[in-house]
Amino acid sequence: MPDAKSPLKIGTRGSPLALAQAFETRRRLMDAHGLPEDAFEIVIIKTTGDKVLDRPLKEIGGKGLFTKEIEEALTAGGIDIAVHSMKDMPVDQPEGLLIDCYLPREDVRDAFVSPQVPKLMDLPQGAVVGSSSLRRRAQLAHRRPDLQLVEFRGNVQTRLKKLGEGVAMATFLAMAGLNRLGMAQVAQGPIEVDEMLPAVAQGAIGIERRAVDERAAFLLAAIHDTPTGHRLAAERAYLAALDGSCETPIAGLAVLEAGDVWLRGEILRPDGSEAITGEARGSIADAADLGTDLARRLLAQAPAGFFDWR
Repeated sequence: MPDAKSPLKIGTRGSPLALAQAFETRRRLMDAHGLPEDAFEIVIIKTTGDKVLDRPLKEIGGKGLFTKEIEEALTAGGIDIAVHSMKDMPVDQPEGLLIDCYLPREDVRDAFVSPQVPKLMDLPQGAVVGSSSLRRRAQLAHRRPDLQLVEFRGNVQTRLKKLGEGVAMATFLAMAGLNRLGMAQVAQGPIEVDEMLPAVAQGAIGIERRAVDERAAFLLAAIHDTPTGHRLAAERAYLAALDGSCETPIAGLAVLEAGDVWLRGEILRPDGSEAITGEARGSIADAADLGTDLARRLLAQAPAGFFDWR
C-alpha cells in the first residue's frame, strides 16, 4: 500500500477543475482503503492544450492535446495514475495504458451562463455567444442560426472573466464542472438534454493506469462506479465508430433504465445546417455493441457530402 515514503503519484492538469477532480479521486481512495493524505502525491502536468488558448482545438490537434504529456509521464513511470475528464479523452489510448475506473458521474447537462439573459432561447436576435466547443457551436447554430458565435477557450475562471468583460452575452459550461468547483450559482441554470444533448462522457471522471500495474489496479477497483462504466461503454463505442477526434460535432448520452441502456445520439455539420439524430435501447451486457450500431445507423442516414468539410 502507498505511504508517505512511497506515495501513489496522481497526475493531473493544473486548472482548478482538474485539481478538484484529482482531490476527489484522492479522497475516495483514502476513504476506500483507510489511507492518510500523505500516502498520495498530486503531480501537476501542463499539457499543450493548456498552453495554446487562442485557437480552436481542431486547428492544433484535437482532444489529445489535454492528455499527451500526462500519458507520457504515466508510461515513463513519473506518475502512477492519471485523472481525466472523460469528455476530453480520445477513444484510442497509448499501448500499455488503460482506463477501467470511473467515478460516479456528475450532472451531464450543459450550463447556460449569462449575466443578462435567463435562458438560452431568450437571447436576443443576433446576440454574441462564446464557445470553444465544436459540438455546442453546431447545436447552437442549428437551433439559433441568427446568433453570432465567437471562440471562447480557457478554464472556467478564464471564460467567466471574458463574459464579465463583455466579449459575449452568454457562454456554456458543463454543470458537472461547476458543481465540482462549488460554483453552480454562476449558471442561470442547466440546459435539459432534450434541448441540447451533451458531449459524449460529459460529467464523468476516468482514471488511467499502466496495464501492468497491479497495485494501481487493486486500489482503483475499490472506487470504480459500475453504472458509469456501463454508460460510458455505450457512449465511447458510439464515439469510436463515428470519429473520436474534436473534428466532428458529436453529442451522445446513455442512461440506464431497468437493466437496459438507452442511448441517444446526434451528429451535425459544423455550421449547424444539418443535424441527424437517433436512439437505441438494449441490454447492459450489449452496451458497446449498442453504441456501435447507433453510430452506423446515423452514418447511414447522412446524405452525400455530409462530411465533405473535414
